[in-house]
Amino acid sequence: MRAIALGRKNYLFVGSEAGGKAAAIAYTLIETAKLNAVDPHAWLADTIAPIPDYKINKVDDLLPWKSNR
Repeated sequence: MRAIALGRKNYLFVGSEAGGKAAAIAYTLIETAKLNAVDPHAWLADTIAPIPDYKINKVDDLLPWKSNR
């Protein structure tokens, strides 16, 4: 969360509402992984790869707190 506070001035003009929403989603995923003692980089790399072939009713299995990494 410290990074968000330090960059607040830079994020003021994120470019567009869609850009702001994308940044919020990315920060949420990264900080949630950190709170669950999961390496965010490894989790994102392992999670993004199988998404195209993943069944929609099993998406919850990809969440950081269900991670075995």
